[in-house]
Amino acid sequence: MPGMKTFFTIIATALLAISIVACNQTGEKAELKNKDLLSTDIVNNPNTASGIDTTVMGIQPVMTFVDTIHDFGMMKDGEVGVHDFEFSNTGKSPLIINNASGSCGCTVPEYPHEPIAPGKSGVLKVKFHSADKLGHQEKSVIVTTNSSKGTHMLYIKADVKK
Repeated sequence: MPGMKTFFTIIATALLAISIVACNQTGEKAELKNKDLLSTDIVNNPNTASGIDTTVMGIQPVMTFVDTIHDFGMMKDGEVGVHDFEFSNTGKSPLIINNASGSCGCTVPEYPHEPIAPGKSGVLKVKFHSADKLGHQEKSVIVTTNSSKGTHMLYIKADVKK
């Protein structure tokens, strides 16, 4: 059946051509999408194939919090608690917060999206929505940064009553 083999060859060639065109378009879209992102020039990675580069470790940003735990105390069901976690960059290069996410949908962090220069401070605001969260509550926020520590944990707690 030489006709069937030719048919499959044509189909395979067409699929390959479609995938090449699709990959090329995705690359162009990614290029346009990434043009507004921060430059990677300010990100220093101390990990190398031969171990940790201590020179890079010495110039990394360091995220230092005033406090990492906040107790809202007694709250009424449905009340929204807000706390500002203050921090500063005590390192030697700009601090970038890549992400901050709460342990559940009731804990919503807001963080600065611009780099924090060495010696400067910032605020990471956490809102706790207590609706339908009766009893003792303990929630966390994971903060991902380019700091020497990388990931930071913040904690909130409250006792929610009707």
